[in-house]
Amino acid sequence: MKVFILAAAAAALLTLAMPASAQFAKPEDAIKYRQSALFVMGQHFGRVGAMATGRAPFDAKVAVDNAEVIASMAKLPWAAFGPGTDKGATTKANPEIWTEQAKFKEASEKLIAESTKLAAAAKTGNLDAVKTAFNATAASCKACHDVYRGR
Repeated sequence: MKVFILAAAAAALLTLAMPASAQFAKPEDAIKYRQSALFVMGQHFGRVGAMATGRAPFDAKVAVDNAEVIASMAKLPWAAFGPGTDKGATTKANPEIWTEQAKFKEASEKLIAESTKLAAAAKTGNLDAVKTAFNATAASCKACHDVYRGR
């Protein structure tokens, strides 16, 4: 019985350790996944942005809830930019993503870091802290979009 449990645990660990690109059966699945993750993140980012820019009244709980989703979602789409996912479905991703992998990874890590700071700022309940963190996060989005999104 112990051997079976150890074998099952080892198989589970190997599955988790597989490259992210192996998670998608077809390139179009990866494209759909990353577009969906970025769409959801954008929806929640818009809600925080509305409060940060004064287009909506500040509600600390709403800010926290949305900022936490942003921070979680910011970690997801990058695995779906693997080899071969530049084709297979309509995409706005520029070819530089695949030719400048190190720079693209740096940009994605910047977004993850800034969105984590946004979630922490939201937890303070301080609108000025949210505004500052929102602007930094928005700047990281824009910097990446300026280079890697187009078509």
